[in-house]
Amino acid sequence: MCGIVGIVGSTAVNQTIYDALTVLQHRGQDAAGIVTVDGSAFRLRKANGLVRDVFEPKHMQRLQGNSGIGHVRYPTAGSSSASEAQPFYVNSPFGISLAHNGNLTNTIELVDALVNKRRHVNTTSDSEVLLNLLADELQQTQGLILSEQEVFTAVSHLHSQVRGAYAVVAMIIGQGLLAFRDPFGIRPLVLGKHETEQGTEYMVASESVALDAVGFEVIRDVAPGEAIYITLDGRLFTSQCAEAPSYSPCIFEYVYFARPDSTLDKVSVYASRVNMGTYLGKKIKKEWFDHDIDVVIPIPETSCDIALEIAREMDLPYRQGFVKNRYIGRTFIMPGQQERKKSVRRKLNAINTEFYGKNVLLVDDSIVRGTTSEQIIEMAREAGANKVYFASAAPEIRFPNVYGIDMPTTNELIAHGRDADEIAKLIGADGIIFQDLSDLIAAVKQENPDISRFETSVFDGNYITNDVDQAYLDHLTALRNDDSKAIRNQDIGTNLELHNVCHP
Repeated sequence: MCGIVGIVGSTAVNQTIYDALTVLQHRGQDAAGIVTVDGSAFRLRKANGLVRDVFEPKHMQRLQGNSGIGHVRYPTAGSSSASEAQPFYVNSPFGISLAHNGNLTNTIELVDALVNKRRHVNTTSDSEVLLNLLADELQQTQGLILSEQEVFTAVSHLHSQVRGAYAVVAMIIGQGLLAFRDPFGIRPLVLGKHETEQGTEYMVASESVALDAVGFEVIRDVAPGEAIYITLDGRLFTSQCAEAPSYSPCIFEYVYFARPDSTLDKVSVYASRVNMGTYLGKKIKKEWFDHDIDVVIPIPETSCDIALEIAREMDLPYRQGFVKNRYIGRTFIMPGQQERKKSVRRKLNAINTEFYGKNVLLVDDSIVRGTTSEQIIEMAREAGANKVYFASAAPEIRFPNVYGIDMPTTNELIAHGRDADEIAKLIGADGIIFQDLSDLIAAVKQENPDISRFETSVFDGNYITNDVDQAYLDHLTALRNDDSKAIRNQDIGTNLELHNVCHP
């Protein structure tokens, strides 16, 4: 999962992009990058690390220009090397820079096609593949100035070749900013504007909260298959570029990834999580009608709103039993199982008085590998809990994600091939309960009934693009193995840090 930003402004955009990326930091903590357009040159800074660490004052001073794009990354199919930090760029045609959130499911065949067209792909990132496909399509145009129709034709041709999930922002030197979303709308993308004395500024971002933070007004979500083209002089054009678009956003955005103060596809993330708590609370009351739970405690922070609603529904006390160290990253998106394990106790500390002698219900947004849940339950027992029950706001995750979330392989998912009792035993819980998939869908759809289908493959194994077979899953297993990632990162070699593509 990654976060993307693109702005066409009337004044320097470096600080605005920086501020927007800090708000999207939860979507990726592995690397960050910003490209601005200064006349006929790209200004680029990207490196591994958090936004605050990647961009020093000297870098911000170099990032001149009134338009640009930004990216925060955590690696999925690619590696963690700085050479794969985004945005990427190519010099021809015009000069194009691109950043991408998602994952392509037909990358191998796309690379083969690009090689046949004598285009070179330098990394293992599917984002660089997207960039070269877009560049190849724009290479077919005539003249020095792109028309909006030429841009939309290029995106239409790209849609016909690419499969998977992708939300994209791209800068084209001398032309404008292009943003588009895959035909299913799996990954989010939001359009906004800001009125100034010089005219209207436009912005696209992964979440609405990024627009809110920098004073832009949300216009709407970019539709599945739609392309947005904004010229450097501030003219906005839109077009539906997919033959059969279908609204099918990833439901895991609402469960875990998105910030609660965001609105995606007309769904308040906060409201959807409150609804999840209501549905799960009702299920617990029904199935555990004779429970002996004394208190409901969330595992911060995504599950706090869910747990509060469960407590209300069950008429039980709600307590904050864990204190979170906010300077430790989200363990789910940390590269490497050893790092994930080491970080749990550094991230959370129990308040003993909230556990001692009590039967507690711990609430989390989901259970993936189960290692984090096991350690947290152990912490609750060490703090004196009598019994520890566990509730998950999401159903059992039984299948790998192929659309941009770096979930483990099938045999690493704790719920794969196991029932609830077996899972409870493995993580050390006295009992465990999961949200029903139908209730999860209802909780999110309640905020926008117009969405008829969600991407739910991690729960039911139904991959919405209809192109995922066992061979692809085996390939993904090889890519996502922690040992394989370590080898790829070593092979890539030097730490690539580009300060300026074109020096003044």
